[in-house]
Amino acid sequence: MSDLHSPVDLDAPLPDGRRLGRLGILLAVGAVGAAALGIALRERSVTTAGEEARTAAVSDVAVVHPMPAAPSDEIVLPGQIQAWNNAAINARTNGYVRTWLADIGDHVHEGQPLAVLDAPEVDQALAQAEADYQTALANQRLAATTAHRWTQLLGQDAVSRQENDEKQGDLAAKSALANSALANVKRLRAMQGFERVYAPFDGVVTSRAAQIGALVVTGNATAQPLFTVADVHRMRVYVRVPQNYSAMIHPGISASLILPEFPGREFNADLTRSANAVDTQSGSVLVELQADNGERLLKPGAFTQVHFHASGSVGTLALPGSAILYGSDGPRVAVVDKSGKVAMRKVMILRDEGNQVRVNGAITASDSVVDTPPDAIHDGQQVRVTQVLHPQDDAKGKPHG
Repeated sequence: MSDLHSPVDLDAPLPDGRRLGRLGILLAVGAVGAAALGIALRERSVTTAGEEARTAAVSDVAVVHPMPAAPSDEIVLPGQIQAWNNAAINARTNGYVRTWLADIGDHVHEGQPLAVLDAPEVDQALAQAEADYQTALANQRLAATTAHRWTQLLGQDAVSRQENDEKQGDLAAKSALANSALANVKRLRAMQGFERVYAPFDGVVTSRAAQIGALVVTGNATAQPLFTVADVHRMRVYVRVPQNYSAMIHPGISASLILPEFPGREFNADLTRSANAVDTQSGSVLVELQADNGERLLKPGAFTQVHFHASGSVGTLALPGSAILYGSDGPRVAVVDKSGKVAMRKVMILRDEGNQVRVNGAITASDSVVDTPPDAIHDGQQVRVTQVLHPQDDAKGKPHG
């Protein structure tokens, strides 16, 4: 019993078995700690790699705010100038050109002769028709005299009513033949009158194909007209307006004409009418402008740049051309919200001005539009805005403000 209450000597050496057990416990604890440390380090590495991957996935972008178009806008479109009236002069009778009396550039008046033709066939046919008319007229007179006499004889019961009716019928037939011969004479006289070619109105001769001695054959669709006369006191200008601009272009607005041969000078014109229909092939609306040409400087057939002074920009916005993405579904822009997420929106390009484009669509002036977006950008993508540009920085990455 005294051994149970005797003090234990901790410094006394342990038996070999107990020493081995304690060593095993220490090794086990060390192994568990090393494993826990490895797991912790691995989880931290995975977490760090994920954060780095997510950080790398967020692209740095520059954005631009669309600029509202000015209340008064100007649209520039190509146009073609045409004469107020333009007539191709063809011969109405076959013949040879005896002489021509006007040349290109000559100012002519209505009814002025331009050329004289020789038409011997028409002249001979007219002579024969006049002779036939005289014969028919003589027969009519003889039939009239005979019919009158037989009417008198019928009153004396010297002839039968049947015989008198026959003479009256012969008179009617001879009168019809005379009228037919007279109509033929008038027709050939009119054809003979076509041997002279006249100007249909006051104007300028813009082309001449008449050559002395040349054969003129009517009804030849491939033949050039003998003359072309244009009335240039006032000009018509035809412009095909793209459908996008058609709401801004309407009769009553003014425009300026710019011609390359008159640099620095403008000619005033007014839009007078519109076709009010979109051409299915060109997708444009044909409009007509009119311009005075008192100085005769505007030429038929000339091309001009037409500057329409249109009011109302129908919600157009200005963006750098580099902000537009072109795909199979049309032009789009990438809009970034406050949280940095991207939304792809469709736009319509109204005018391409090189570095800038005029657009309208599902965007506003307060939206942040990605400038020079990558092709792989998509809805919901997370981005980081690093620069805010101005539309007039022409997409060169110049910071605004």
